[in-house]
Amino acid sequence: MADCRFPSRLAAAAFSAALALAPSLTPAQPSPAPGVDRQPRASPLQDERSDGLTAELMYRLLVGDVALQRGDTALAARAYFEAARDTRDARLARRATEISLAARQRGLAVEAARLWAELDPAAERPKQVIAGLSGGAAAGGVDGRGFGTDLKAELERALAEAAAAGSRLGEAFMQLNRMLANEPDKVATFRLVRSLAQSYPSVPEAQFAIALAAYNTGLAETATSAIATQAVDRALAQKPGWEQAVLLKAEILGKQSPERAADYLIDFLKGEPESKVGLSALAQVRIQQKKYGEAVAILKSLWEKDQGNHEYQFGMAMLSMQMKEWARAESLFEELKRADYGDDGLVEFYLAQIAEETGRYALALERFKEVPESQRGWIAKLRVAAMMGKLGRVDEARRYLSDLPAVTVEKRIQVLQVEAQVLRDAGDNAAAYVVLERALVTHPDEPDLLYDLAMVAEKLGRIEVVEAKLLRLIELKPANAQALNALGYTLVDRTPRIAEGLALIERALALSPDDSFILDSVGWAHFRLGEYDEAEKYLRRAMEQRPDPEIAAHLGEVLWAKGDKVRAEAIWQSQLKAAPDNAVLLETVRRLTR
Repeated sequence: MADCRFPSRLAAAAFSAALALAPSLTPAQPSPAPGVDRQPRASPLQDERSDGLTAELMYRLLVGDVALQRGDTALAARAYFEAARDTRDARLARRATEISLAARQRGLAVEAARLWAELDPAAERPKQVIAGLSGGAAAGGVDGRGFGTDLKAELERALAEAAAAGSRLGEAFMQLNRMLANEPDKVATFRLVRSLAQSYPSVPEAQFAIALAAYNTGLAETATSAIATQAVDRALAQKPGWEQAVLLKAEILGKQSPERAADYLIDFLKGEPESKVGLSALAQVRIQQKKYGEAVAILKSLWEKDQGNHEYQFGMAMLSMQMKEWARAESLFEELKRADYGDDGLVEFYLAQIAEETGRYALALERFKEVPESQRGWIAKLRVAAMMGKLGRVDEARRYLSDLPAVTVEKRIQVLQVEAQVLRDAGDNAAAYVVLERALVTHPDEPDLLYDLAMVAEKLGRIEVVEAKLLRLIELKPANAQALNALGYTLVDRTPRIAEGLALIERALALSPDDSFILDSVGWAHFRLGEYDEAEKYLRRAMEQRPDPEIAAHLGEVLWAKGDKVRAEAIWQSQLKAAPDNAVLLETVRRLTR
């Protein structure tokens, strides 16, 4: 099967649409801490599977992870770039840039570097990449206005020769977008491909090439989206049941809404109920819709027919983790470990994470120790210290951290962050404050340290420090939604400056409109302003997206203030079953019901 180079490329017998963390990301904490600190953190050592990491994003990251394991750096680069573009995360943009360079994807490297520079203006590396590659991109045929006539004429001659050979024309069109993939101007590429295909209206691969080139523009323009849909429909009319075209059409429809993509795939599967590609694509869409149970059922049906394909099993395991069905996830990962599935400690890492999530810290400690030296190995070492802390072995954890070979500035900062977190988990916020304050002397203006110190200062009631550190972080990174939200929430919850805090939270919401914790902050601000109906609207949205004890505490308090005490108590009790020790929820219930 030819390489069709669209972002969610799926092989006919392989499923990679599961939930996972990229190898550069750190495992989640078992649950957010109470108070303002429950916000999604800017630090790379905090919960990356928070609401900001959507199912679609997790899918993209897993595509990149699996592609890297298989040596497909081109696909990995595209997956990480799309994840960076969607999340506006500088770390992912950096990773996309470096992988693109390794894959010799010049155009994509320039795009990723531009995004990286935009998200982290102080970084020098993306500027070097852009300077080093931009000239080459222009020399390759794109000058910002379109492609040169020499390139177009050369491609026209090549297609004419393929047509004369009889059987080679379709394959030539399937390779066309791949050959032009390095060009940064996707709109110019689309126009060129469309022009080249005009002479071959009855060739389905030519129509596919048009649709794919249109898709690669991002489909921001309504007219381009319509052209993509029309072209892929013509390809399918000329070549019914063509699975690559089916996948591409599902991707195009998915840009409009996951529901449209799901409806199309369901209709396709009525005629082709055994299509692994169609079923895998539908599972992906169900993940996007957060219908994880349906996705698991699809994967299970595929795995039962092909038990040698452990990627289906891996997808089931990751979805089980997402649904917090820890026993099933653990059983599946243990089977995968026995089958020697995955590289670089992948399965061992997730088994350790499950043990941590379920409070079996001694087992988690041993499992993190078993993770081999790899991309995950360093993070596993940090988690070893965290588990020591959770087991009450704080001094031992600090000695262990001091002995770690932190050979880079980034690693040294991470060690300091973990040391502070160990102290925080032990209830010693004052000592954590000292560690972070000293760290900022050595690493001034380090965003993660600024954020962490602000969070500890909030616990100590030092609101002036919270404001100063978060304002500095926002000055350094104006598009940091977590910092804006944390400062806004602090002002709303701990000061009379509620309107000022709400303005900051609304800026955060504009940057991350589906973040449930930011929605919670908006709702809490409206409650503090006495706007109960507006507060309930936002808090219900937040609760629907992420059932969370602190969101439940806020929503219940709004309902209680509105006189709906029965529903308030029902919401509280439902969350107390899942989080009986949550301090914020317990305080709210005791304060209002005593």
